Amino acid sequence: MAETLIHGKCSALVIGGSAGSLDVLLEIFPNLSTRINFPILVVTHRKSGNDSLLTDLLKNRTSLTVQEAEEKSKLLPGYIYIVPADYHLLIENNHTISLDYSEKVNYSRPSIDVTFQSAAEVFRDELVCILLSGSNADGVEGLKIVKKYGGLAVIQNPETAIMPYMPQQALNYAKPSIILDSLKMAAFINGLINK
Repeated sequence: MAETLIHGKCSALVIGGSAGSLDVLLEIFPNLSTRINFPILVVTHRKSGNDSLLTDLLKNRTSLTVQEAEEKSKLLPGYIYIVPADYHLLIENNHTISLDYSEKVNYSRPSIDVTFQSAAEVFRDELVCILLSGSNADGVEGLKIVKKYGGLAVIQNPETAIMPYMPQQALNYAKPSIILDSLKMAAFINGLINK
């Protein structure tokens, strides 16, 4: 499935997931090209506390720079930003990060919906969002907004998800552009590299 953006350019990639998504991230990260030339944001539902554990774990799986997202940081190409536990991540028009502690959305903070929507409003038709395994419907409304702005909505094939509920809800209600088995995701992401 070598579909790409209609306009042929990816300016940002946002990956969202919940229960069961870590396994997919651990499959994807070692296979990411060092030529990735857009920022990648990772939004996962997790408990606050040992925040650096996820960042450290993913850092050891890729040659790309992985760091926890920080307030006012500028999104840089080839960097992977991990959204910290207990904060929503928004993207400002100048491509900087804004962390927000407002109420939970879909029982979650960070909320995938919040980041998908914020990214869609900024990057519009140059955005790709991928929704992975999870046990609630967070991300579904966000994918609808991504599509509304002309971005590419991608989901993990529910049949390959440890917790299929989240991608299945997206399949039912957001009508994603692409459905991918987890083993094909790294190749898909590498295919987004702007030549």
